[in-house]
Amino acid sequence: MRIKLTMSYNGSRFSGSQSQTETGNTVMGVLHRALTRLGITAKPIASGRTDAGVHAFRQVVHLDLPPHWSDLVKLRRALAHQLPDAITIRRLEAADGDFHARFSARRRVYRYIMSDREPNPFEAELVTFTPPLDLERLNSAMRLFEGEHDFEYFKKSGSDVKHYVRTIYKAFAYRHRGYTILYFEANGYLRSQIRMMADAVLKVNSGEMNLTQLQEQIGLTARHSTDLAPAAGLYLSKIIY
Repeated sequence: MRIKLTMSYNGSRFSGSQSQTETGNTVMGVLHRALTRLGITAKPIASGRTDAGVHAFRQVVHLDLPPHWSDLVKLRRALAHQLPDAITIRRLEAADGDFHARFSARRRVYRYIMSDREPNPFEAELVTFTPPLDLERLNSAMRLFEGEHDFEYFKKSGSDVKHYVRTIYKAFAYRHRGYTILYFEANGYLRSQIRMMADAVLKVNSGEMNLTQLQEQIGLTARHSTDLAPAAGLYLSKIIY
């Protein structure tokens, strides 16, 4: 039986989501070991990878269960017992045999959460603290990302993809309960693309970059910044199938 597993995690506890040979302290590595202890050897496949320090509200994973695991309610309970507090199973359900967490996804939603209030240690791993934020400036920058673009100038080196064209359906900033949030919805992203876009938006907010320079970088006529916004504020919010 193939299952679809939806999970949340605090990325500050892990060295990224993708399994690595250098460390076992990744989200998928920890999940795989927990499954193995329950007699499930199939490798879990995630909808995509997140950097070290990046969080997830609803990461989606698929895997195939051995015949002796047919009770999904019992499995969810047993798996929750095996996982650390930094990972929570939100939902565990049967899926079609051709369902693929990554390749079946149509859209991916990320949110970048910021606060321009005085920094405090209790949120340091969960939000990005910034200088004062101007919502109008942020939205002027965010709107430039919408549409289909070649995002070669908004990727970290080492991206193992054949092309850099992605479609961003929605990109905007809004305030919620004292926080300012950047919302991105796209068919996919390049390695560290969102953190690089968020950093550029914050530079427009501060005056370090202007809209013309941002448009030049999107249009591949000039590269004005390659910095990444801190990982702490970034959340994989939803996978749309």
